[in-house]
Amino acid sequence: MKAIVVITGGANGLGLELTKVFSVKGYFVCVIDKGEKGLAKLNKAINNIKTFLGDVSDEKFVIKTIKEINKIGQISTLINCAGSPSFKLPTQYTSKDVDLCFEGLKGMIYCSTHALKLFENMGGKIINIMSSAALRGNKQEAVYCATKWAERGYTESLKVAYSGTKVQIYGVYPGGINTNFYKNSRDYVSIEKQHSFMPAKDLAEVIYDNIFTNKNLIVEDLIINRIK
Repeated sequence: MKAIVVITGGANGLGLELTKVFSVKGYFVCVIDKGEKGLAKLNKAINNIKTFLGDVSDEKFVIKTIKEINKIGQISTLINCAGSPSFKLPTQYTSKDVDLCFEGLKGMIYCSTHALKLFENMGGKIINIMSSAALRGNKQEAVYCATKWAERGYTESLKVAYSGTKVQIYGVYPGGINTNFYKNSRDYVSIEKQHSFMPAKDLAEVIYDNIFTNKNLIVEDLIINRIK
């Protein structure tokens, strides 16, 4: 059976660069993303992938998709990278903004839950891509930070639950990344500021090199920031 890497949010931004890195390294990558245009471009650009269009905050979709992927081969790694931001002052957040921020947390929980049901027997890696916002508070990120702190708590709890098993859990906390993640928040992050952030390609390579090492050790947490 094929060893498969599953990447959520793998058609854009950091997720896209992770998809490219794992593909180049010879892995068969299954990409889950709700962006139809991004998936279409990805299918034209890379051969050893299979794409799934849908929202990982929908548990029924996640269950169906994990079952479909498991028929293709053995899932060895799940990378939770899907998520959308909302950057506003605390009193400006609406219920729509709150729901948007919580999509990433829900997707992480649903995808991890159903991947873990497979990993408990065969082992595997779960890599949760979060943010430096999971480590501190920020003025225009109250709800976004709340979801990232929750993702961190979830990740730390998984580590405890699966300590001493063949299941490995990783938390990744990058600072600002030069992607279109900020396209709807130009009052907060200008184009010029975005371009000063970390290149997504470099970040994807650092994540791969640190976690997929042939050394007899495990890097459980990665806090990555640009050189200022």
